[in-house]
Amino acid sequence: MTVNSPSATADNTAVATQPFTATDLTISLTVKDLPTSVAWYRDVIGFKVIYEMERDGKVVSVSVRGGSVRILLNQDNGGRGWERVKGEGFSLSLTTEESVDDIAARVKARGWTLDAEPEDKPWGARLFRLRDPDGYRLSITSPWGS
Repeated sequence: MTVNSPSATADNTAVATQPFTATDLTISLTVKDLPTSVAWYRDVIGFKVIYEMERDGKVVSVSVRGGSVRILLNQDNGGRGWERVKGEGFSLSLTTEESVDDIAARVKARGWTLDAEPEDKPWGARLFRLRDPDGYRLSITSPWGS
């Protein structure tokens, strides 16, 4: 197995690199029931629907946005099995200037259960955790050091 080092060439000579600077992030999630997921991100969390993509007259993807965060929700076609676990091994951390406690209260008022109640973390953030209808893990957090 070859391991690629970002700071060396094949002859191990150091390479001066420019730092990568992203300006936005969109994540693409495969979901079991697209209308249910769209409703959850829109009505429970508060994202806005930006656009829908159709294929053969049927909506197959919906883009939602909250601030500068975009999530593309894609209808699972069952090609890898309907019961496959989604979101295993990662979580989404959404940072907001809004009150984390107010958002958590709003989520609960809309009938959703939190995985963890809002709490202060040692790195200076306040956060809570929850899962979407497909089991994707999310943390809603204040900025670090706030």
